[in-house]
Amino acid sequence: MGNFLSGAHARLICSGGAGSAANTCKCCEITLIGRDPARFDPLALDQLDATARLEGMGKVVGLPDLHAGNGIAVGAAFWSPDRIWPHLVGSDIGCGMALWETSLTVRKFRVGQVDRRLHGLDDPWDGPVEDVLAAAGLPRELAGPSLGTIGGGNHFVEFQRIEEVVDPQRFAALNLQGDRVWMMVHSGSRGLGQAILSAQTELTGKSGLLASSEEARAYLTRHDQAVAWAVVNRQIIAERFLGAIGLSGDCVLDITHNSVTGYRDGWLHRKGAAPADCGPIVIPGSRGDFSYLAEPVAEHAEAALSSLAHGAGRKWSRNDAHARLSRRYKVADLQKTKLSSHVICEDRRLIFEEAPEAYKDIAGVIGDLEAAGLIRVIARLRPLLSYKTRGS
Repeated sequence: MGNFLSGAHARLICSGGAGSAANTCKCCEITLIGRDPARFDPLALDQLDATARLEGMGKVVGLPDLHAGNGIAVGAAFWSPDRIWPHLVGSDIGCGMALWETSLTVRKFRVGQVDRRLHGLDDPWDGPVEDVLAAAGLPRELAGPSLGTIGGGNHFVEFQRIEEVVDPQRFAALNLQGDRVWMMVHSGSRGLGQAILSAQTELTGKSGLLASSEEARAYLTRHDQAVAWAVVNRQIIAERFLGAIGLSGDCVLDITHNSVTGYRDGWLHRKGAAPADCGPIVIPGSRGDFSYLAEPVAEHAEAALSSLAHGAGRKWSRNDAHARLSRRYKVADLQKTKLSSHVICEDRRLIFEEAPEAYKDIAGVIGDLEAAGLIRVIARLRPLLSYKTRGS
């Protein structure tokens, strides 16, 4: 794997290793953002190293929430001067976070009342799907029953309140109100992204596509449609949840975590990474921990490929989390968190897989980003109610 250098930017350079010829190594530079390299999962580092060895890869960054994924490390950014790898973006193209400031004040929020009104939201949306897609410049044939639904895995809707305004001046400049209930929506392109990746894999496998090729241009067209579809999906989800409890709201931000975009005369792949070049971001903890509204710092962004942690990052795999926690807890134990927030998740397996203990400490992730000079925290948000699914 090479050698770690300590510091806020822990840097890993593949030099071929002891006893091997350095000129036979095709591994590009890997930068790890973290104060303690020992905290990174060795499997995630192996996956990062394998990606760095892809022909045409220029630079790889592992962020503080780095963890092992399905063959590809999550919480990472990959840059190439001339190639695109669809499998690095993955199947959930356009997955991201939207943050809404609602019309409800915190003092009027009642968990029980909200819980009772959140029904039917896993069902297909009965709105004008084709018209909404057309208004977003998307083909009507991309309409389907999954538009306007959260999906499974780590996707969720969470109601929150401001716990602490860390930067009052910036908070005020953004015209935000500290007494309101906030709502975070985490979802992506659902089955559309999966279909795009599957079709592309059948055509070209996991080979890198020359960005100038017809295959790459065709993929980018479908990719961009999936990203736009995911944004529309988050908007509809938000409107459905707000409507269910009789509220209105304003979207403060919407950021994408899985994408490939043009960057520095090349191509930047983000796999579970928030952009540092699109304004303020929100970095969620687990459902039982705080989330952070933060401002990217442009001065040091290039060192991390203008990318930031997208969340706490998994500590345990889904199978490990279920095996460990299902022996220690009952489902009812996980329906309330240490912060006294409420969890709606009627999938008996998912509630263990997504338990707070399965995730890293979000404060440590935020601390790493701050130590690297990559963000300034604006506010800290406390969860009130997390919604996963009403049915298994």
